[in-house]
Amino acid sequence: MERTMILYIWLAAILAALYLYCRQVYSRFSQYGVKHKATIPLLGNMASIVFRRKHLVEFFAELYCEHPKERFVGRYEFTKPILVVKDLELLKKIAVKDFEHFLDHALSVNTDIDPLFGRTLFTLKGQEWKDMRSMLSPAFTSSKMRHMVPFIVEVGDQMIVSLKRQLKESENDSIDVDCRALATRYANDVIASCAFGLRVDSHSEPNNEFYKMGYVASNFTFWQMLKFFGHSAFPRLMKKFGLAIFSDSTRDFFNHLVMDTMRDREEHGIVRPDMIHLLMEAKKGRLTHDESSDKDADAGFATVEESDVGKKSVTRAWSDTDLTAQAVIFFLAGFETVSTAMTFLMYELALNPEVQEKLAKEIRGQEKSGRFDYGSVQRMSYLDMVVSESLRRWPAAIATDRLCIKDYNLGKPNDEATTDYIMKAGESLNIPITAFHHDPQYFSDPFKFDPERFSEENKHKIKPSTYMPFGMGPRNCIGSRFALCEMKVMIYQLLLHVELSPCERTPIPAQLTTDTFNLRLKGGHYLRMKLRT
Repeated sequence: MERTMILYIWLAAILAALYLYCRQVYSRFSQYGVKHKATIPLLGNMASIVFRRKHLVEFFAELYCEHPKERFVGRYEFTKPILVVKDLELLKKIAVKDFEHFLDHALSVNTDIDPLFGRTLFTLKGQEWKDMRSMLSPAFTSSKMRHMVPFIVEVGDQMIVSLKRQLKESENDSIDVDCRALATRYANDVIASCAFGLRVDSHSEPNNEFYKMGYVASNFTFWQMLKFFGHSAFPRLMKKFGLAIFSDSTRDFFNHLVMDTMRDREEHGIVRPDMIHLLMEAKKGRLTHDESSDKDADAGFATVEESDVGKKSVTRAWSDTDLTAQAVIFFLAGFETVSTAMTFLMYELALNPEVQEKLAKEIRGQEKSGRFDYGSVQRMSYLDMVVSESLRRWPAAIATDRLCIKDYNLGKPNDEATTDYIMKAGESLNIPITAFHHDPQYFSDPFKFDPERFSEENKHKIKPSTYMPFGMGPRNCIGSRFALCEMKVMIYQLLLHVELSPCERTPIPAQLTTDTFNLRLKGGHYLRMKLRT
Protein backbone atom coordinates (compact mmCIF):
# COMPACT_ATOMS: atom_id res chain seq x y z
CA MET A 1 0.00 0.00 0.00
CA GLU A 2 2.79 2.37 0.94
CA ARG A 3 4.65 1.58 -2.30
CA THR A 4 1.52 2.32 -4.32
CA MET A 5 1.09 5.67 -2.57
CA ILE A 6 4.72 6.59 -3.28
CA LEU A 7 4.26 5.61 -6.91
CA TYR A 8 1.14 7.79 -7.19
CA ILE A 9 2.94 10.71 -5.56
CA TRP A 10 5.86 10.39 -7.99
CA LEU A 11 3.47 10.11 -10.92
CA ALA A 12 1.55 13.18 -9.80
CA ALA A 13 4.80 15.10 -9.35
CA ILE A 14 6.00 14.14 -12.81
CA LEU A 15 2.69 15.13 -14.41
CA ALA A 16 2.67 18.43 -12.51
CA ALA A 17 6.24 19.17 -13.60
CA LEU A 18 5.35 18.28 -17.20
CA TYR A 19 2.29 20.55 -17.05
CA LEU A 20 4.28 23.49 -15.68
CA TYR A 21 7.06 22.92 -18.22
CA CYS A 22 4.63 22.80 -21.17
CA ARG A 23 2.72 25.84 -19.93
CA GLN A 24 5.94 27.82 -19.81
CA VAL A 25 7.32 26.55 -23.12
CA TYR A 26 4.09 26.99 -25.07
CA SER A 27 3.38 30.52 -23.82
CA ARG A 28 6.08 32.17 -25.94
CA PHE A 29 3.69 33.30 -28.69
CA SER A 30 0.44 33.88 -26.83
CA GLN A 31 1.89 36.57 -24.55
CA TYR A 32 2.68 38.67 -27.67
CA GLY A 33 -0.54 37.98 -29.55
CA VAL A 34 1.17 35.81 -32.16
CA LYS A 35 -1.34 33.43 -33.76
CA HIS A 36 -0.45 29.75 -33.66
CA LYS A 37 -2.07 26.31 -33.69
CA ALA A 38 -3.06 24.47 -30.51
CA THR A 39 -0.22 22.34 -29.19
CA ILE A 40 0.13 18.76 -27.98
CA PRO A 41 2.46 18.32 -24.99
CA LEU A 42 6.04 17.62 -26.12
CA LEU A 43 4.98 17.25 -29.78
CA GLY A 44 3.99 20.89 -30.18
CA ASN A 45 2.55 21.20 -33.70
CA MET A 46 4.45 18.22 -35.10
CA ALA A 47 1.82 15.50 -34.59
CA SER A 48 0.51 15.66 -38.17
CA ILE A 49 4.08 15.35 -39.47
CA VAL A 50 5.31 12.68 -37.05
CA PHE A 51 2.25 10.52 -37.70
CA ARG A 52 2.43 11.22 -41.45
CA ARG A 53 -1.02 12.72 -41.81
CA LYS A 54 0.22 15.77 -43.75
CA HIS A 55 3.05 16.61 -46.08
CA LEU A 56 5.23 19.59 -45.18
CA VAL A 57 3.80 21.48 -48.18
CA GLU A 58 0.30 21.20 -46.73
CA PHE A 59 1.59 21.89 -43.22
CA PHE A 60 3.14 25.23 -44.24
CA ALA A 61 0.22 26.12 -46.53
CA GLU A 62 -2.17 25.87 -43.57
CA LEU A 63 0.05 28.00 -41.35
CA TYR A 64 0.39 30.59 -44.10
CA CYS A 65 -3.30 30.77 -45.06
CA GLU A 66 -5.14 30.41 -41.74
CA HIS A 67 -4.51 33.97 -40.57
CA PRO A 68 -4.33 36.18 -43.68
CA LYS A 69 -3.84 39.48 -41.83
CA GLU A 70 -0.81 38.37 -39.79
CA ARG A 71 2.72 39.51 -40.60
CA PHE A 72 4.03 36.34 -39.01
CA VAL A 73 2.58 33.35 -37.19
CA GLY A 74 4.06 30.79 -34.83
CA ARG A 75 4.56 27.06 -34.69
CA TYR A 76 6.19 24.73 -32.20
CA GLU A 77 8.68 22.17 -33.46
CA PHE A 78 8.20 19.86 -30.50
CA THR A 79 9.09 22.33 -27.73
CA LYS A 80 10.99 24.80 -29.91
CA PRO A 81 9.14 28.01 -30.90
CA ILE A 82 9.57 28.90 -34.59
CA LEU A 83 8.07 31.86 -36.43
CA VAL A 84 6.70 31.62 -39.96
CA VAL A 85 7.16 34.87 -41.92
CA LYS A 86 4.32 36.03 -44.20
CA ASP A 87 4.94 39.75 -44.73
CA LEU A 88 7.03 40.63 -47.81
CA GLU A 89 8.67 43.72 -46.36
CA LEU A 90 9.62 41.85 -43.21
CA LEU A 91 10.94 38.99 -45.33
CA LYS A 92 13.25 41.33 -47.26
CA LYS A 93 14.53 42.88 -44.04
CA ILE A 94 15.32 39.48 -42.55
CA ALA A 95 16.92 37.94 -45.63
CA VAL A 96 18.75 40.97 -47.02
CA LYS A 97 18.77 44.30 -45.17
CA ASP A 98 19.28 42.96 -41.63
CA PHE A 99 20.98 39.77 -42.76
CA GLU A 100 23.67 39.99 -40.05
CA HIS A 101 20.97 39.31 -37.44
CA PHE A 102 19.97 36.14 -39.30
CA LEU A 103 23.27 34.87 -40.58
CA ASP A 104 22.88 31.14 -39.98
CA HIS A 105 20.64 28.17 -40.62
CA ALA A 106 19.08 26.69 -37.52
CA LEU A 107 20.37 23.16 -38.08
CA SER A 108 23.26 22.46 -35.73
CA VAL A 109 25.14 19.22 -36.38
CA ASN A 110 27.85 18.33 -33.88
CA THR A 111 31.09 17.64 -35.74
CA ASP A 112 32.16 15.07 -33.12
CA ILE A 113 29.36 12.70 -34.13
CA ASP A 114 28.98 13.77 -37.77
CA PRO A 115 32.21 15.47 -38.93
CA LEU A 116 31.24 15.44 -42.60
CA PHE A 117 27.73 16.92 -42.54
CA GLY A 118 28.68 19.27 -39.70
CA ARG A 119 31.26 20.99 -41.92
CA THR A 120 29.17 21.59 -45.04
CA LEU A 121 28.38 25.04 -46.39
CA PHE A 122 24.78 24.50 -45.25
CA THR A 123 25.64 23.85 -41.59
CA LEU A 124 28.65 26.13 -41.08
CA LYS A 125 27.90 29.27 -39.09
CA GLY A 126 29.16 32.81 -38.61
CA GLN A 127 32.51 33.82 -40.01
CA GLU A 128 33.37 30.25 -41.00
CA TRP A 129 30.34 30.18 -43.28
CA LYS A 130 31.27 33.57 -44.76
CA ASP A 131 34.80 32.38 -45.47
CA MET A 132 33.67 29.10 -47.00
CA ARG A 133 31.09 30.89 -49.16
CA SER A 134 33.79 33.29 -50.38
CA MET A 135 36.11 30.40 -51.18
CA LEU A 136 33.47 28.41 -53.10
CA SER A 137 31.69 31.29 -54.85
CA PRO A 138 34.13 31.56 -57.80
CA ALA A 139 33.54 27.86 -58.53
CA PHE A 140 29.88 28.50 -59.39
CA THR A 141 30.13 31.41 -61.82
CA SER A 142 28.83 31.10 -65.36
CA SER A 143 32.38 30.98 -66.72
CA LYS A 144 33.00 27.79 -64.71
CA MET A 145 29.63 26.30 -65.66
CA ARG A 146 30.45 26.66 -69.36
CA HIS A 147 33.22 24.10 -69.02
CA MET A 148 30.87 21.56 -67.45
CA VAL A 149 28.21 21.59 -70.18
CA PRO A 150 30.01 18.94 -72.32
CA PHE A 151 30.02 16.60 -69.31
CA ILE A 152 26.28 17.15 -68.80
CA VAL A 153 25.59 16.58 -72.51
CA GLU A 154 27.54 13.32 -72.41
CA VAL A 155 25.34 12.09 -69.55
CA GLY A 156 22.22 13.13 -71.45
CA ASP A 157 23.41 11.17 -74.48
CA GLN A 158 23.69 8.07 -72.27
CA MET A 159 20.12 8.59 -71.07
CA ILE A 160 18.77 8.92 -74.63
CA VAL A 161 20.65 5.78 -75.77
CA SER A 162 19.10 3.86 -72.88
CA LEU A 163 15.57 5.13 -73.66
CA LYS A 164 15.92 4.32 -77.36
CA ARG A 165 17.13 0.82 -76.50
CA GLN A 166 14.10 0.27 -74.25
CA LEU A 167 11.78 1.55 -76.95
CA LYS A 168 13.36 -0.74 -79.52
CA GLU A 169 12.99 -3.74 -77.23
CA SER A 170 9.37 -2.86 -76.50
CA GLU A 171 6.63 -4.50 -78.52
CA ASN A 172 4.83 -1.16 -78.68
CA ASP A 173 5.88 2.24 -79.98
CA SER A 174 5.96 3.59 -76.42
CA ILE A 175 7.12 2.69 -72.93
CA ASP A 176 5.95 3.70 -69.46
CA VAL A 177 8.88 5.16 -67.54
CA ASP A 178 9.40 5.89 -63.85
CA CYS A 179 10.53 9.48 -64.38
CA ARG A 180 11.80 9.89 -60.84
CA ALA A 181 14.18 6.96 -61.36
CA LEU A 182 15.17 8.39 -64.74
CA ALA A 183 15.89 11.83 -63.25
CA THR A 184 17.80 10.52 -60.23
CA ARG A 185 20.03 8.35 -62.42
CA TYR A 186 20.65 11.27 -64.77
CA ALA A 187 21.40 13.63 -61.85
CA ASN A 188 23.65 11.01 -60.24
CA ASP A 189 25.73 10.62 -63.39
CA VAL A 190 25.98 14.39 -63.87
CA ILE A 191 27.28 14.84 -60.34
CA ALA A 192 29.65 11.88 -60.70
CA SER A 193 31.13 13.54 -63.77
CA CYS A 194 30.97 17.25 -62.88
CA ALA A 195 31.94 16.90 -59.22
CA PHE A 196 34.11 13.81 -58.97
CA GLY A 197 35.43 13.25 -62.48
CA LEU A 198 33.90 9.77 -62.75
CA ARG A 199 32.23 8.35 -65.85
CA VAL A 200 29.17 6.49 -64.59
CA ASP A 201 26.22 5.17 -66.62
CA SER A 202 23.45 4.44 -64.13
CA HIS A 203 20.98 3.69 -66.92
CA SER A 204 23.02 0.76 -68.25
CA GLU A 205 24.52 -0.18 -64.88
CA PRO A 206 21.68 0.49 -62.41
CA ASN A 207 23.47 -1.09 -59.45
CA ASN A 208 26.79 0.75 -59.69
CA GLU A 209 28.33 1.65 -56.33
CA PHE A 210 28.22 5.41 -56.84
CA TYR A 211 24.48 5.39 -57.49
CA LYS A 212 23.76 3.07 -54.56
CA MET A 213 25.77 5.19 -52.12
CA GLY A 214 24.29 8.40 -53.51
CA TYR A 215 20.77 7.07 -53.20
CA VAL A 216 21.33 6.10 -49.57
CA ALA A 217 22.95 9.45 -48.74
CA SER A 218 20.34 11.67 -50.39
CA ASN A 219 17.06 9.76 -50.22
CA PHE A 220 16.27 10.73 -46.65
CA THR A 221 14.13 8.19 -44.86
CA PHE A 222 11.48 9.18 -42.37
CA TRP A 223 13.89 8.32 -39.53
CA GLN A 224 16.66 10.45 -41.05
CA MET A 225 14.33 13.44 -41.34
CA LEU A 226 13.29 13.03 -37.71
CA LYS A 227 17.00 13.17 -36.89
CA PHE A 228 17.18 16.44 -38.83
CA PHE A 229 14.39 17.84 -36.69
CA GLY A 230 16.15 16.43 -33.64
CA HIS A 231 19.42 18.20 -34.46
CA SER A 232 17.45 21.42 -34.84
CA ALA A 233 15.24 21.10 -31.75
CA PHE A 234 17.34 18.96 -29.38
CA PRO A 235 21.04 19.28 -30.38
CA ARG A 236 22.37 18.28 -26.93
CA LEU A 237 20.20 15.18 -26.85
CA MET A 238 21.36 14.16 -30.34
CA LYS A 239 24.98 14.60 -29.29
CA LYS A 240 24.46 12.59 -26.09
CA PHE A 241 23.06 9.62 -28.02
CA GLY A 242 25.49 10.02 -30.92
CA LEU A 243 22.75 10.17 -33.56
CA ALA A 244 24.51 11.13 -36.80
CA ILE A 245 22.69 11.95 -40.03
CA PHE A 246 25.20 10.09 -42.22
CA SER A 247 26.16 6.47 -41.60
CA ASP A 248 29.81 5.49 -41.15
CA SER A 249 29.80 3.68 -44.51
CA THR A 250 28.50 6.80 -46.31
CA ARG A 251 31.13 9.02 -44.70
CA ASP A 252 33.93 6.54 -45.48
CA PHE A 253 32.82 6.22 -49.10
CA PHE A 254 32.91 9.95 -49.79
CA ASN A 255 36.07 10.55 -47.76
CA HIS A 256 37.98 7.93 -49.74
CA LEU A 257 36.49 9.05 -53.05
CA VAL A 258 37.44 12.73 -52.67
CA MET A 259 40.84 12.21 -51.05
CA ASP A 260 41.91 9.44 -53.44
CA THR A 261 40.83 11.49 -56.46
CA MET A 262 42.73 14.57 -55.25
CA ARG A 263 45.83 12.51 -54.48
CA ASP A 264 45.76 10.81 -57.88
CA ARG A 265 45.42 14.13 -59.69
CA GLU A 266 48.26 15.72 -57.74
CA GLU A 267 50.57 12.78 -58.43
CA HIS A 268 49.81 12.55 -62.15
CA GLY A 269 49.21 16.22 -62.94
CA ILE A 270 45.63 15.56 -64.08
CA VAL A 271 43.52 18.66 -64.76
CA ARG A 272 39.80 18.35 -65.44
CA PRO A 273 37.44 21.37 -65.10
CA ASP A 274 35.15 19.80 -62.50
CA MET A 275 34.33 20.41 -58.84
CA ILE A 276 37.24 18.39 -57.46
CA HIS A 277 39.65 20.51 -59.50
CA LEU A 278 37.97 23.72 -58.34
CA LEU A 279 38.17 22.61 -54.69
CA MET A 280 41.87 21.86 -55.15
CA GLU A 281 42.38 25.29 -56.69
CA ALA A 282 40.40 26.93 -53.90
CA LYS A 283 42.51 25.27 -51.23
CA LYS A 284 45.61 26.70 -52.91
CA GLY A 285 44.01 30.17 -53.05
CA ARG A 286 43.92 30.27 -56.83
CA LEU A 287 40.19 30.86 -57.27
CA THR A 288 39.05 34.46 -57.53
CA HIS A 289 35.64 35.96 -58.29
CA ASP A 290 35.64 37.37 -61.82
CA GLU A 291 32.98 40.11 -61.97
CA SER A 292 33.02 40.22 -65.78
CA SER A 293 32.27 36.51 -66.17
CA ASP A 294 28.62 36.79 -65.16
CA LYS A 295 27.51 40.06 -66.74
CA ASP A 296 25.98 38.48 -69.83
CA ALA A 297 25.62 34.91 -68.69
CA ASP A 298 22.77 34.43 -66.27
CA ALA A 299 21.34 30.92 -66.26
CA GLY A 300 17.79 32.27 -66.38
CA PHE A 301 15.12 34.18 -64.49
CA ALA A 302 15.49 31.99 -61.39
CA THR A 303 19.23 32.64 -61.06
CA VAL A 304 20.25 34.12 -57.72
CA GLU A 305 23.11 36.59 -57.60
CA GLU A 306 26.12 36.32 -55.33
CA SER A 307 26.23 38.95 -52.60
CA ASP A 308 29.29 40.86 -51.44
CA VAL A 309 29.75 38.17 -48.78
CA GLY A 310 30.75 35.68 -51.47
CA LYS A 311 33.08 38.03 -53.33
CA LYS A 312 35.63 38.70 -50.62
CA SER A 313 39.13 37.28 -50.67
CA VAL A 314 39.86 34.63 -48.04
CA THR A 315 43.17 33.27 -46.78
CA ARG A 316 41.81 30.75 -44.26
CA ALA A 317 43.34 27.26 -44.41
CA TRP A 318 40.83 24.43 -44.88
CA SER A 319 41.20 20.81 -43.85
CA ASP A 320 40.65 17.76 -46.05
CA THR A 321 37.41 17.11 -44.15
CA ASP A 322 36.20 20.63 -45.01
CA LEU A 323 36.81 20.06 -48.70
CA THR A 324 35.21 16.61 -48.67
CA ALA A 325 32.17 18.05 -46.89
CA GLN A 326 31.62 20.62 -49.66
CA ALA A 327 31.86 17.93 -52.35
CA VAL A 328 29.25 15.93 -50.43
CA ILE A 329 26.77 18.78 -50.00
CA PHE A 330 27.17 19.59 -53.70
CA PHE A 331 26.38 15.96 -54.44
CA LEU A 332 23.33 15.88 -52.13
CA ALA A 333 21.88 19.08 -53.60
CA GLY A 334 22.50 17.90 -57.14
CA PHE A 335 21.15 14.42 -56.60
CA GLU A 336 17.95 15.10 -54.68
CA THR A 337 16.80 18.66 -55.33
CA VAL A 338 17.73 18.81 -59.03
CA SER A 339 16.30 15.36 -59.77
CA THR A 340 13.08 16.33 -57.97
CA ALA A 341 12.83 19.53 -60.02
CA MET A 342 13.35 17.60 -63.25
CA THR A 343 10.80 14.94 -62.26
CA PHE A 344 8.04 17.51 -61.77
CA LEU A 345 9.06 19.39 -64.91
CA MET A 346 8.53 16.22 -66.95
CA TYR A 347 5.20 15.68 -65.20
CA GLU A 348 3.94 19.16 -66.10
CA LEU A 349 5.09 18.87 -69.70
CA ALA A 350 3.24 15.56 -70.06
CA LEU A 351 0.03 17.09 -68.67
CA ASN A 352 0.35 20.25 -70.76
CA PRO A 353 0.96 19.04 -74.35
CA GLU A 354 0.58 22.54 -75.86
CA VAL A 355 3.45 23.77 -73.67
CA GLN A 356 5.50 20.70 -74.51
CA GLU A 357 5.01 21.11 -78.25
CA LYS A 358 5.88 24.82 -78.17
CA LEU A 359 9.07 24.02 -76.26
CA ALA A 360 9.93 21.12 -78.59
CA LYS A 361 9.56 23.51 -81.54
CA GLU A 362 12.03 25.96 -79.95
CA ILE A 363 14.43 23.09 -79.28
CA ARG A 364 14.25 21.86 -82.90
CA GLY A 365 14.91 25.39 -84.09
CA GLN A 366 17.97 25.64 -81.87
CA GLU A 367 19.20 22.22 -83.02
CA LYS A 368 19.13 23.34 -86.65
CA SER A 369 21.64 26.08 -85.82
CA GLY A 370 24.19 23.36 -85.11
CA ARG A 371 25.41 24.95 -81.90
CA PHE A 372 24.74 23.54 -78.45
CA ASP A 373 26.67 25.09 -75.58
CA TYR A 374 26.07 27.07 -72.39
CA GLY A 375 25.33 30.31 -74.20
CA SER A 376 22.89 28.85 -76.73
CA VAL A 377 20.95 27.01 -74.01
CA GLN A 378 20.58 30.21 -71.99
CA ARG A 379 19.31 32.15 -75.01
CA MET A 380 16.27 29.87 -75.38
CA SER A 381 13.60 32.11 -73.90
CA TYR A 382 10.66 29.68 -73.83
CA LEU A 383 12.83 26.98 -72.22
CA ASP A 384 13.62 29.44 -69.44
CA MET A 385 9.94 30.33 -69.05
CA VAL A 386 8.98 26.66 -68.70
CA VAL A 387 11.74 25.87 -66.19
CA SER A 388 10.94 29.02 -64.19
CA GLU A 389 7.26 28.11 -63.97
CA SER A 390 8.03 24.53 -62.97
CA LEU A 391 10.22 25.82 -60.13
CA ARG A 392 7.39 28.11 -59.05
CA ARG A 393 4.81 25.37 -59.07
CA TRP A 394 7.08 22.74 -57.51
CA PRO A 395 10.04 24.37 -55.68
CA ALA A 396 12.32 21.60 -54.44
CA ALA A 397 12.95 23.62 -51.26
CA ILE A 398 9.55 23.69 -49.54
CA ALA A 399 10.76 26.20 -46.97
CA THR A 400 14.00 27.62 -45.69
CA ASP A 401 15.02 28.87 -42.28
CA ARG A 402 17.14 31.45 -40.48
CA LEU A 403 18.59 31.48 -37.00
CA CYS A 404 18.46 34.74 -35.06
CA ILE A 405 21.97 35.35 -33.72
CA LYS A 406 21.25 38.61 -31.88
CA ASP A 407 17.97 39.95 -30.49
CA TYR A 408 15.79 41.52 -33.16
CA ASN A 409 12.58 43.55 -33.08
CA LEU A 410 10.14 42.04 -35.60
CA GLY A 411 7.47 44.62 -34.82
CA LYS A 412 3.85 43.75 -34.14
CA PRO A 413 2.42 40.51 -35.54
CA ASN A 414 -0.79 42.27 -36.64
CA ASP A 415 -2.61 45.62 -36.47
CA GLU A 416 -4.42 44.66 -33.27
CA ALA A 417 -1.33 43.68 -31.29
CA THR A 418 -0.09 46.15 -28.67
CA THR A 419 3.43 44.79 -28.14
CA ASP A 420 6.38 44.37 -30.48
CA TYR A 421 7.74 40.84 -30.74
CA ILE A 422 11.41 40.72 -29.79
CA MET A 423 13.00 37.65 -31.32
CA LYS A 424 15.69 36.30 -29.02
CA ALA A 425 19.13 35.14 -30.08
CA GLY A 426 18.98 31.38 -30.61
CA GLU A 427 15.39 31.36 -31.88
CA SER A 428 14.64 30.57 -35.51
CA LEU A 429 12.11 31.35 -38.22
CA ASN A 430 10.83 29.75 -41.41
CA ILE A 431 10.34 31.27 -44.85
CA PRO A 432 7.57 29.18 -46.50
CA ILE A 433 8.74 29.24 -50.12
CA THR A 434 5.98 27.02 -51.53
CA ALA A 435 3.28 29.02 -49.75
CA PHE A 436 4.51 32.28 -51.32
CA HIS A 437 4.67 30.62 -54.75
CA HIS A 438 1.08 29.41 -54.37
CA ASP A 439 -0.41 32.64 -53.03
CA PRO A 440 -3.07 33.91 -55.49
CA GLN A 441 -2.36 37.54 -54.56
CA TYR A 442 1.10 37.12 -56.11
CA PHE A 443 0.42 34.48 -58.79
CA SER A 444 -3.11 34.33 -60.21
CA ASP A 445 -4.56 30.82 -60.53
CA PRO A 446 -1.42 29.53 -58.75
CA PHE A 447 -1.99 25.81 -59.35
CA LYS A 448 -2.21 26.27 -63.10
CA PHE A 449 1.01 25.53 -65.00
CA ASP A 450 1.46 28.71 -67.02
CA PRO A 451 4.94 29.56 -68.39
CA GLU A 452 3.58 32.85 -69.78
CA ARG A 453 3.97 34.31 -66.27
CA PHE A 454 7.66 34.55 -67.11
CA SER A 455 7.41 35.99 -70.62
CA GLU A 456 9.12 39.28 -71.46
CA GLU A 457 5.70 40.98 -71.28
CA ASN A 458 4.77 39.55 -67.87
CA LYS A 459 7.81 38.78 -65.77
CA HIS A 460 8.24 42.37 -64.62
CA LYS A 461 4.85 42.01 -62.88
CA ILE A 462 6.26 39.42 -60.45
CA LYS A 463 6.80 41.11 -57.10
CA PRO A 464 10.38 40.90 -55.80
CA SER A 465 10.80 38.28 -53.07
CA THR A 466 7.62 36.37 -53.97
CA TYR A 467 9.60 34.05 -56.27
CA MET A 468 12.52 32.32 -54.57
CA PRO A 469 13.13 28.72 -55.74
CA PHE A 470 16.79 29.08 -54.71
CA GLY A 471 16.18 31.14 -51.58
CA MET A 472 17.08 34.79 -51.19
CA GLY A 473 19.68 37.03 -49.65
CA PRO A 474 23.38 36.24 -49.11
CA ARG A 475 22.51 32.74 -47.87
CA ASN A 476 20.81 31.70 -51.10
CA CYS A 477 21.68 28.54 -53.02
CA ILE A 478 25.21 28.83 -54.35
CA GLY A 479 24.53 26.31 -57.12
CA SER A 480 21.55 27.93 -58.88
CA ARG A 481 23.42 28.35 -62.17
CA PHE A 482 24.52 24.74 -62.21
CA ALA A 483 21.05 23.42 -61.31
CA LEU A 484 19.33 25.51 -63.99
CA CYS A 485 21.87 24.54 -66.61
CA GLU A 486 21.50 20.85 -65.77
CA MET A 487 17.69 21.01 -65.95
CA LYS A 488 17.73 22.82 -69.26
CA VAL A 489 20.25 20.50 -70.90
CA MET A 490 18.29 17.44 -69.79
CA ILE A 491 14.91 18.65 -71.03
CA TYR A 492 16.53 19.88 -74.28
CA GLN A 493 17.97 16.46 -75.03
CA LEU A 494 14.86 14.61 -73.88
CA LEU A 495 12.30 16.59 -75.91
CA LEU A 496 14.55 16.55 -78.97
CA HIS A 497 14.03 12.79 -79.16
CA VAL A 498 11.04 11.86 -76.97
CA GLU A 499 7.40 12.86 -76.59
CA LEU A 500 5.92 12.75 -73.07
CA SER A 501 2.32 11.93 -72.21
CA PRO A 502 0.34 10.58 -69.25
CA CYS A 503 -0.24 6.85 -68.89
CA GLU A 504 -2.62 4.75 -66.81
CA ARG A 505 -0.26 4.98 -63.81
CA THR A 506 0.14 8.77 -63.95
CA PRO A 507 -1.47 10.32 -60.84
CA ILE A 508 -4.01 12.96 -61.91
CA PRO A 509 -4.62 15.24 -60.11
CA ALA A 510 -1.27 15.54 -58.37
CA GLN A 511 -1.29 14.64 -54.69
CA LEU A 512 1.82 14.47 -52.51
CA THR A 513 2.46 11.31 -50.53
CA THR A 514 3.01 11.69 -46.78
CA ASP A 515 5.31 8.70 -46.30
CA THR A 516 8.37 10.85 -47.05
CA PHE A 517 9.47 14.44 -46.47
CA ASN A 518 10.68 14.65 -50.07
CA LEU A 519 8.42 15.88 -52.88
CA ARG A 520 6.85 12.67 -54.18
CA LEU A 521 3.50 12.06 -55.85
CA LYS A 522 1.13 9.52 -54.38
CA GLY A 523 1.00 6.78 -56.98
CA GLY A 524 4.49 7.36 -58.37
CA HIS A 525 5.92 9.30 -61.29
CA TYR A 526 5.16 7.17 -64.33
CA LEU A 527 4.81 8.80 -67.74
CA ARG A 528 4.56 7.42 -71.27
CA MET A 529 7.40 8.08 -73.70
CA LYS A 530 7.62 7.55 -77.43
CA LEU A 531 10.09 8.67 -80.07
CA ARG A 532 9.35 11.87 -81.93
CA THR A 533 8.93 11.49 -85.66
